Amino acid sequence: MNTLNEEELRKIDAYFRACNYLTVGQLYLLDNPLLREPLKKEHIKSKIVGHWGTCPGQNFVYVHLNRVINKYNLNMIYVSGPGHGGNSVVSDVYLE
Repeated sequence: MNTLNEEELRKIDAYFRACNYLTVGQLYLLDNPLLREPLKKEHIKSKIVGHWGTCPGQNFVYVHLNRVINKYNLNMIYVSGPGHGGNSVVSDVYLE
C-alpha cells in the first residue's frame, strides 16, 4: 500500500483546512474575513445561500483528487454542480 509521507499529509491537511475556511467565509461572512477584529453581528450575512453540510466532503474529495491527478498525471476532471455546496468548489479553485 502506498501511504502519504509526513510532508504530503501536512500540505493536504493545510489545503483542506484553508478550503474549509474560505468556504465558511463565503457562506456566512459579509466583512472581516480574516477576523482582524472580534466578530460582530454586522459581519454576518442575513441570508445564507448554500449549505455547510455538503462543503467539507466536497473539499475532501477535491483535495485528494487533485493529489492523485498530479501524482499519476491523470487526464480527468472533477465535476460538481453549482448547488448547495458550490461555495466549496469556488474555494478550491481560488486556492489553485
